[in-house]
Amino acid sequence: MGKFIGLLCSLWLTSSLAVALELTEREAAGQQLFTQGISAGGGEVIARVGASGAQVPAAVVPCANCHGADGRGRPEGGVRPPDITWRRLTMGFSTLASNGRTHPAYTDASLARAVSEGIDPGGNKLDPAMPRFIMSMRDMTNLTAYLKRLEEQRDPGVQSDVLRIGTLLPQQGPLAELGKVVGEVLEGAVNQVNQAGGIHGRQLQLLVADAGSDRQSAERGLRSLLEDDQVFALLSPLAPALDGHYAELLEPTGVPLIGPLELKTEGPKSRLIFAPLPGVVEQLQALGKFASQSLSPAPGTVLIVYEQQASQQQLAQRLQQRLQHDGWPNVQLQAYQTERLSDTAAQLADASTVFFLGLSNTFSELSARLNQAERHPYLLAVSAQVAGGALGVAEGFNQRVFLAYPFVPSDWTPEGLKALEEIREKSGLGNQHGALQVSAYCAALLLSEGLKRAGRDASREKLVSALENLHNFRTGLTPQLSFGPGQRVGASGAHIVMVDSQAQRFQALGHYISVDSDF
Repeated sequence: MGKFIGLLCSLWLTSSLAVALELTEREAAGQQLFTQGISAGGGEVIARVGASGAQVPAAVVPCANCHGADGRGRPEGGVRPPDITWRRLTMGFSTLASNGRTHPAYTDASLARAVSEGIDPGGNKLDPAMPRFIMSMRDMTNLTAYLKRLEEQRDPGVQSDVLRIGTLLPQQGPLAELGKVVGEVLEGAVNQVNQAGGIHGRQLQLLVADAGSDRQSAERGLRSLLEDDQVFALLSPLAPALDGHYAELLEPTGVPLIGPLELKTEGPKSRLIFAPLPGVVEQLQALGKFASQSLSPAPGTVLIVYEQQASQQQLAQRLQQRLQHDGWPNVQLQAYQTERLSDTAAQLADASTVFFLGLSNTFSELSARLNQAERHPYLLAVSAQVAGGALGVAEGFNQRVFLAYPFVPSDWTPEGLKALEEIREKSGLGNQHGALQVSAYCAALLLSEGLKRAGRDASREKLVSALENLHNFRTGLTPQLSFGPGQRVGASGAHIVMVDSQAQRFQALGHYISVDSDF
């Protein structure tokens, strides 16, 4: 399966580049040098790096690593590589360089000297951070040919008046209703953008592929979006079969993903994936932090009960580390099987506090069995997993059940709520699956903001950079979103809500609890 995925990703990448810009054989060879540092003719290409001139294969430091796939340069380790598009290189005499020096316009010959010797057309030494490359004249000619076409390169999905966005949604089976809700919200959000004039003169076009019912059909839908539809980015896919696998599938293609709708896996593990709202792992960490601050480490056993699956076990282990770090003396893990809940309930009898990872009906049954045994430990869980059964717990658990929520009504502004209500009214949606609606809508807002900041000359890399540098972004429906070089979850934490089973209501407790990524 791993080889199949690698081949699939390679085909996606190759087809995407070919459609984006038709290249001659020489230009294609230059592109390979620029992006990968590999000679199409099989010749050796060496890079001399640093003051010592240490030699490494050019594949370690290809041009695109620093100058970006579009050649415009991006900050890296405190260094700002210059724009090396041919239009910029060949501007009139006495072009101002990024270091403040001036030099004549580049020619083919002076570019070759700069690449191999690190000297610009004015005789100035280039920044020592730039490697000096040793390559054949043929390879240098190929590289120059590609640089002359580089500015024409556009990422797939970008046209003069349209920018294509894709999503994967279930269209049949038990999740079809959720897919319909997400699709209506995304379509409504795209319409709002287009009615306001689009983004930099382009209208957004949303393309939907069927997420299918298994891994194979989900991958087929994803391939259709990337290869056939040539979408620029993915927006809020709901494809459980691909949960936890997006990074390995998208990294080779460079396609950004905004707002994956995942319930059981950890947050993004790729620089290409941005999640506006916290996933299960961040919400569990917030629950652990809340328990440490407000419930205090108590005598007796603390149990983390989880569905017997590898992904759930990993989440449980991370929560265990958090609690142990915060001073809880006896934290144990307990896997459960739905057909043996009576055994699990018996094992919870002596617990003072129980963290639950699972489904709503299991949560309800476990709490009922504990109540029958007159045992009422604190119960803590993520709202998306158990909220449907939380109000049904026995009165013995009144004000002893605590849930993590990614947002609460106090986060809403009149403007944010009005915008979402407008979509609901036009599409005929009610309040059902409200959390899913907000997640999808905020992902669309985040994508829109990123595209605005990326500019008219949009590229996938520019979108990633724009989102990475987005701070305190207000959606009007959630806490403010902030990202960074190592931060891909916009609001990392949760609100903690207490369940008042007697009054049949949820009561938000205090402020938003932010968490770090140390656990």
